Amino acid sequence: MNTHFRPPNLVLATIGLSLATFMQVLDTTIANVSLPTIAGNLGVSQDQSTWVITSFAVSNAIALPLTGFLTRRFGEVKLFVWATLLFSMASFLCGIAQSMNMLIFFRAIQGAVAGPMYPITQALLISIYPPAKRSMALALLAMVTVVAPIAGPILGGWITDNYSWPWIFFINVPIGIFASMVVANQMRLREVVTQLPKIDYVGLITLIIGVGALQVVLDKGNDDDWFNSTFIVVMSLVSAIAIVIFLIWELTDKDPIVDLKLFRHRNFRMGTIALVLAYAAFFAIGLLVPQWLQLNLGYTATWAGLATAPLGVIPVLLTFIVGKYATRFDLRLLTSGAFVVMGATCFLRSNFYIGIDFEHVALVQLLQGLGVAFFFMPVTTILLSDLRPNEIAAGGGLATFLRTMGASFAASLTTFLWQHRGIVHHEQLAEQITPYNPIVQQAVSQTGDSQTVMATVNQTITLQGLQISFNEVFHMLGWIFLSLIVVIWMAKPPFAAKAGAGAGGH
Repeated sequence: MNTHFRPPNLVLATIGLSLATFMQVLDTTIANVSLPTIAGNLGVSQDQSTWVITSFAVSNAIALPLTGFLTRRFGEVKLFVWATLLFSMASFLCGIAQSMNMLIFFRAIQGAVAGPMYPITQALLISIYPPAKRSMALALLAMVTVVAPIAGPILGGWITDNYSWPWIFFINVPIGIFASMVVANQMRLREVVTQLPKIDYVGLITLIIGVGALQVVLDKGNDDDWFNSTFIVVMSLVSAIAIVIFLIWELTDKDPIVDLKLFRHRNFRMGTIALVLAYAAFFAIGLLVPQWLQLNLGYTATWAGLATAPLGVIPVLLTFIVGKYATRFDLRLLTSGAFVVMGATCFLRSNFYIGIDFEHVALVQLLQGLGVAFFFMPVTTILLSDLRPNEIAAGGGLATFLRTMGASFAASLTTFLWQHRGIVHHEQLAEQITPYNPIVQQAVSQTGDSQTVMATVNQTITLQGLQISFNEVFHMLGWIFLSLIVVIWMAKPPFAAKAGAGAGGH
C-alpha cells in the first residue's frame, strides 16, 4: 500500500475529514433538547420520543466494531465518502419524517452509517500526515470530540426555538455533501488495497443481537424500573447469551468480523481501558450537570447549556499546542495530569449546594477543560502506538465502540444512582418532619395551612436529597479518575515513534 500518499491540499483534506466527524459527533447530542418539541409535533408521549436517541445509539454501537471488516472490503476512502453521503441522506429523511416510527427508522439508518466515520477519519488523518505531525492531527480530532457534544444541545435548542426541529437534521445535508466531495477529490489518487473477506455470519448476528439488546437495556432501564420489568429482564438475558457466544466465536474464528486479538498489544489494551473508563466518567459529568442545573437550580435549557459550555474553551485554545509539543513529553505524565485535574473538578462539584451561583459552576467547567485538553490526544496516541498499519482502522473502531458502550453504561448507572440515592436521602431527611416537630408546628401556626407547609417542606427535602446524592456521585467520579492513573502507567513507551511507524508502514 502507498503509505507515503499526501493529498494535493492537506489543509482542505483535513477540513473535509474534520467537518464530517464534527457533524456525526454533534448528532449524538443535538436531538436531546428537542425531544419534547418533536414528541408534541408528532403526537407521541415524551417516553416514546426517547427512542429517537436509542435507535441512533443502538445501530451506531453495532456498526462501530464492523469498521475493520468494512475497511478491508471497500477501502478507507470509499467507505468514508459513502458513509458521509448516506449520513446526509438519512439526515434529510429524518427531517421530512411524518411520524415517530419513520423518524426512529431513519435515525437507526443514520446511526448505522455514522458508525465507521470516526475511526476511518482517525486512520485517514494518521496516514496523510508525516510522522512528526500526526499528534497534531489527533489533537484536532480530539478537539472535535470534545466541542461537538457541548455544541449539540446549545445549537439544537437554538434551532428548535428559532426555526423548527427538522432543521437540526437538515443542516447536516450541505455539510455532508461538501465533506464527502472534498475528501473524494483529495484522496482519489490514494492507492487502495481491498480484500474479499468471508462474512462471519455467526459473529455478525450475535453482535447485532447482543449489542442491540444491551443498548436498549441501558437506554430504557431507568424508565422501566430495571429488573422489575419483564421486558428489561428478557432483553438482558438475550444480550448476555448473545455476547458470550459472540466472544467465544470471535476469539476462535479464523477470519472474525471483529478482531479481538488486537488486545494482545499491551498499549492498545491499557490505552483502551483508560479511554473507556475515563470517557464514561467524563460523559456522566456532561449528562448530570445540565440535568442538575435544570432540576435543582431551576435553569432553562439554554442557561444550562451556557453554564456547561466553558468546558470547551481551553481544549479549543490548547489543541494545536498539545498537538505540537505533547510528544516531547512522556504521554503517561500528560494523561496523569489530565486525570488529576478532572478528578479535582469532580471533588469540587461534590461540595456544590443548591444556592451556588452561575460563576462557580462555569469556572469549574472551565477548569475541567484543562484536563480534557490533555486527555484525548495522549490516550489515543498511546492506544494506537503498537498497532500495525493495517490494524489502525479496526483498532480505532473497536476502541470507539467500547468508548460508546462505556458512555451508555455511565449514562444509565449515574442517572440511576443519582435518583436512587436521592430517594434514600429524602427518606432519611423526612424522618424528622412530623406534625409533632416543634419547628413544623411553628410554621403551621404562622401560615395556618398545614397542607401548604408540608408540601413546601417535602419539595425542599426532595431537592436537598438530590443535592446530597449529586455530591456523592461526583465524589465517586473523582476517585475513578485518580485510579486510572495506575492503568495508564501500565502502558510502555515508545508511543510517538511507534504511532508514526504504525501509520506509515513497516
